[in-house]
Amino acid sequence: MNREETKRVKLIIEYDGSNYHGFQVQKNAHTIQAELEKAIIRLTGEKVSLIAAGRTDAGVHALGQVVAFDTASRIPPERWKYALNSVLPFDIRVRESTYVDRDFHPRFHAQSKIYHYIIYRQEKGAVFYRRYAWVNTDPLDIEEMKRAAGYIIGTHDFRSFCSSGSPVKNFTRTVKRLEITDRFPFLLLKIEADGFLYNMVRIITGTLAEIGKGDYPAQAMKDILKARDRKRAGATAPPQGLYLIEVKY
Repeated sequence: MNREETKRVKLIIEYDGSNYHGFQVQKNAHTIQAELEKAIIRLTGEKVSLIAAGRTDAGVHALGQVVAFDTASRIPPERWKYALNSVLPFDIRVRESTYVDRDFHPRFHAQSKIYHYIIYRQEKGAVFYRRYAWVNTDPLDIEEMKRAAGYIIGTHDFRSFCSSGSPVKNFTRTVKRLEITDRFPFLLLKIEADGFLYNMVRIITGTLAEIGKGDYPAQAMKDILKARDRKRAGATAPPQGLYLIEVKY
């Protein structure tokens, strides 16, 4: 594909991650990226390589994932949405489609990302929400969780909240906000940061849940941050409660 003849298309997409092994293409695995690239081939005959704002894990959902790709197709930018939705699986939808500068990069140009995490706190009805929330029926002290969340806000080394094996060398991130909203039986965590480490949101959520359960006090969050040791933080919350809501540029 001649770069001079191509345009870069930006898509905002949403998907139910329940039936996929994450976003990124993997050998012998069903992924969001593979389905999108297959749909583009079907429409244009072009084999493209999508760039995404984030590589969500298996079971994780998105309402505002951002992807970009280069194409020589004459499909108008606003029509990509309708064309792709006509051939994509029902659990992947394009919300918006536009042309962008050819140097636009969904990940490197992002200023911040917003994730939500949902906890469902009762057994009744859990059969309907188990794919879209963490079903956790432990009694939780919400006020203690909110106090602990206050320690997360700001610029810190988040090594304690990164799964082992991550290739990154810089663990410093700035969390702009972390809000906890109680609407029983749902508990909603909203977190915005300039970037996230591997499993960072899920480990923060798991740690907050353990604090809410009374395993340790809210101020322990400060010590966990300072330790820079994954073993000091709580368990990784399950993927199905996590949603990529928005990427800001």
